[in-house]
Amino acid sequence: MHFTAETSSNGVIERNFTLGEITGVLWSAASGTDGAPLILMGHSGGMHKRAPGILSRVHHYVTTCGFTVAAIDAPGHGDRPRNEQDQQWVAALQQARVAGEPIGPIVVEYNSSLAERAVPEWQATLDALQALPEIGAGTPIGYGGMTLGAATGLLLTSVEPRITAAAFGGVLVYEALIEAARRITIPVEFLVPWDDEVIGRDGGLALFDACASEEKALHAYPGRHHQVPGFEVDTSARFFARHLSRATVTPG
Repeated sequence: MHFTAETSSNGVIERNFTLGEITGVLWSAASGTDGAPLILMGHSGGMHKRAPGILSRVHHYVTTCGFTVAAIDAPGHGDRPRNEQDQQWVAALQQARVAGEPIGPIVVEYNSSLAERAVPEWQATLDALQALPEIGAGTPIGYGGMTLGAATGLLLTSVEPRITAAAFGGVLVYEALIEAARRITIPVEFLVPWDDEVIGRDGGLALFDACASEEKALHAYPGRHHQVPGFEVDTSARFFARHLSRATVTPG
């Protein structure tokens, strides 16, 4: 992991990093991070590691809860160039929107590919983050993400035992995500924008039903695509604080 820039503002230290082709950001409290839980944040499709939704959570999580937060660009997003296949999917999405045709099948195919590629990248990033002395192998870890970030997080959480609490929302559901949810047993929150004009609420309900966690909660709220009210950000922060503060992690 190579840190390329560092800034500090309003009590938050922000450090850009690269890890091979992966580009990311690590945010931490200027007052210190010893023992702070680490939250991994997955961005939405078409967004990037500094998307407004992520930044709003970062400031709250770091300044109010004392968490450390990390986000990386998904393949072909942010500072990472798209490959030829990604360009074809993006062109198909644009054409479908102009023609007024359904975009769901294209989004599922595209997001499925992105999420599968992002899972090993997140695992490599987590390895590198835990190697940092200020984080360490025993740090409790959570994951949060919406839409593409949720698809990635479901696949990641289903195979990554280091993640001990997760929050997902607004995801277009396909069978691989249902299968992933069936393997998840950690505490989970599902967010459902009830008036989402892009992703129907039925998918969130199906994921909630499929999730094998004994402790899980479904939060439905009035709102359209990408509209997450501030109180849900606060609720997710309290969810992570509750579960990660009591997590016991055995290094190695």
